[in-house]
Amino acid sequence: MSLTYRLATPQDIAACIELRGKTRENSISVERLRAKGVTLESWSGDVAADRLRGYVCVDDEKLIGYCFGDPSSGEILVLAILPEGEGKGIGKRLLGMVVHNLAESGWRRLFLGCSPNANFRSYGFYRHLGWKATGTLDAARDEVLEYFPAESSNLAAADRTVE
Repeated sequence: MSLTYRLATPQDIAACIELRGKTRENSISVERLRAKGVTLESWSGDVAADRLRGYVCVDDEKLIGYCFGDPSSGEILVLAILPEGEGKGIGKRLLGMVVHNLAESGWRRLFLGCSPNANFRSYGFYRHLGWKATGTLDAARDEVLEYFPAESSNLAAADRTVE
């Protein structure tokens, strides 16, 4: 694999939507995304207007994974990796890049929704990196986890440079 990490652009969003339906766990089809109000137009428009910030990982020209956060709230909205990219540190690096970006924007507390099912990979992944359960569920019945970048070093090791 020859991986490149870079800031996401509106031109990446079609591939992001396609990739979202191909993840091993918690995949979401184009139709389900559309039903939630997430379309190519809405997502790429939010990226263009800086309402969403994200990073992508590509292998040659194929999108392998991405992570996006909301600069207005400090929420990590999505981290998605193709099955062939799992276990290679791609998710940790992408998450670290978004965490760093949001922290640089002034957020001292970040949060995300994660499956409360301990059998899901994401359950252990985020906790291993220092995310803590808040004891609350969001509207999707996901457990809300929080992270304080200034207090934790678990993502500090993630390379935040963009090639």
